[in-house]
Amino acid sequence: MAQHFLLSRQAKSLSLAQVLRLSDEEAETLFRKVRWSETDGEPVCPLCGGLDAYDCRRPNGAPRWRCRACAKDFSITSGTLFASHKLPLRMYLAAIAIFCNEVKGKSMLALSRDLGVSYKAAFVLGHKMREAMAVEFKGRMVGGEGKVAEIDGGYFGGYVKPANWKSNRQDRRLAMNQTGKRRSVIIIRERGGNSLPAVFKSEARALDFIRRRIEPGTIVNADEASGWDALHARFEMRRVNHSEVYSDGEACTNWAEEFFSRMRRAEIGHHHHIAGAYLLRYAQEAAWREDNRRVDNGAQVKRIAALALASKPSVDFCGYWQRHKAA
Repeated sequence: MAQHFLLSRQAKSLSLAQVLRLSDEEAETLFRKVRWSETDGEPVCPLCGGLDAYDCRRPNGAPRWRCRACAKDFSITSGTLFASHKLPLRMYLAAIAIFCNEVKGKSMLALSRDLGVSYKAAFVLGHKMREAMAVEFKGRMVGGEGKVAEIDGGYFGGYVKPANWKSNRQDRRLAMNQTGKRRSVIIIRERGGNSLPAVFKSEARALDFIRRRIEPGTIVNADEASGWDALHARFEMRRVNHSEVYSDGEACTNWAEEFFSRMRRAEIGHHHHIAGAYLLRYAQEAAWREDNRRVDNGAQVKRIAALALASKPSVDFCGYWQRHKAA
């Protein structure tokens, strides 16, 4: 039997010990080369794009430069997801390494203990890393002529605890007995290719999204849920009745089920509750992990760092904990 990739030496190209042994200067150099890879780490002004900048850091302060063209100060993280950071860059690199080493997900309470920061700081940092992952899903198309894509839906959130006495219990499948927070995570997954998650109220409401994101000529595999019936007019469909069989030759949704297996284990084993406004971010994290399950952890760390440094400041989490002041 072949060795699982995660057990191989190729999967473990970066350890947390290596990150923690870095000095602050070495971590800064690494971040500089990740952000300004075109100039081999030489600073580029994020405002005007100027290449002529000089060091103006304060004594014992973080690295800072001043652009000679526009006279504006900037740092390694200016204008990125990690803008206005308080922790040393080495701690951000350690956070990304810890986050990547957990193949099913990472509890933010555990991350706060690992880094010695508050839970809310770890919570925001975790969602910023998920936001960086989400960049890769923007505008993504799945499938193509002769390729196979699988679609499926799974419901998350809105749990209603049943009454103690059986006689007082209600049918929680009925809308009147639900909280309204329950949402369907839709996954489109190309066999041997990329995944694309989305969140809707029900599977039937995802049809327009599926039509836009699956290339013409793609063979689509789905279960017997009635919500997928309308897709027959646009795609060649293969349906499988899961009440009778899990896989019927080529008609199966096992790749989509792998995604939900990873996401359910993340929910049960790490997060315990994922719903509401953050459900899509957790779905994108699970899809990113599933797509990169055969990528070594060192490459994953550099990839997330590059995505974060190439992204603008977070819309959702910039000043997240101060919003009550504006109310």
